Amino acid sequence: MSRTPQGQRAGLDKSPHEVAAMFDGVAARYDLTNTVLSFGQDRSWRRVTREALGLRPGERVLDVGAGTGVSTEELAHSGAYVVGADLSLGMLRAGKRTRPQVPLLAGDALRLPFADGSFDAVTISFALRNVTDTDAALRELARVTRPGGRLVVCEFSTPVNPAFRTVYLSYLMRSLPAVARKVSSNPDAYVYLAESIRAWPDQAALAARIGAAGWGRVAWRNLTGGVVALHRAIRT
Repeated sequence: MSRTPQGQRAGLDKSPHEVAAMFDGVAARYDLTNTVLSFGQDRSWRRVTREALGLRPGERVLDVGAGTGVSTEELAHSGAYVVGADLSLGMLRAGKRTRPQVPLLAGDALRLPFADGSFDAVTISFALRNVTDTDAALRELARVTRPGGRLVVCEFSTPVNPAFRTVYLSYLMRSLPAVARKVSSNPDAYVYLAESIRAWPDQAALAARIGAAGWGRVAWRNLTGGVVALHRAIRT
C-alpha cells in the first residue's frame, strides 16, 4: 500500500485491510466526491439499479459494499426491507451519522454474516472490483440468496465506442485524480480506484464469471455508453 502525507491507497492485490483502511480515509466526503467525479450520474445509476432488481414491498434485500448507505437508502424506496453491509467501519460510521434510519452493518463480501437463502435479492455497486476474490464473492452472494432470487451488479466497465473509450481512459488516469485532489478527503485513494477500473474485466468477461458462480440467465445493460454496466442474474 502506498502512503503519502495526503493519505493512502490500496494496491491492486486488494488486501482487505488495505482496502478497508483506504475507504475509511475517504468516508468523510465520499458521497460528494462520487457525485462530482461522475458529473451527477451516480444518482441515476442508483435509481436504475433499484429498477433492475424489480423489488417488491416486503422482500428482503442485501446491499453489499454499501459504504455510507446511499445505495441502501435508494433501494428502500421500493418498499422492500434492505440491509447494507460494508467492510469499512469508517464508511459505516459516516453512514450512521447521515442516514441513521438505514440498517447498516459490518460485513466481508467473502464471509457474509447471514444464513443460506436469507434474501430475495442481492446487489453490489462499485465494490465487486475491490474484493480480494471476485469469484468467491459471487459464490457467497449466491449462497445467501434463495433459489430464484435476483442479483444485480452495478460496476464500472468498458465503453463500447473506441473513441469514447480513449477519452474516458485519459480522464480516469489524468483528470480524475486531479479533480479528487480538490474535493476528496483522501485524493490518493482515487489513483487506486482509477487503476482498478482500468484493470477490471469487460462486460462479457464479467458475465461469464457470474454464470460460473451459481447464477443463471445472466445479462447486462450498458449505462453511459458502457462506463458502467448492470449485470443481472437469477440464483439457480
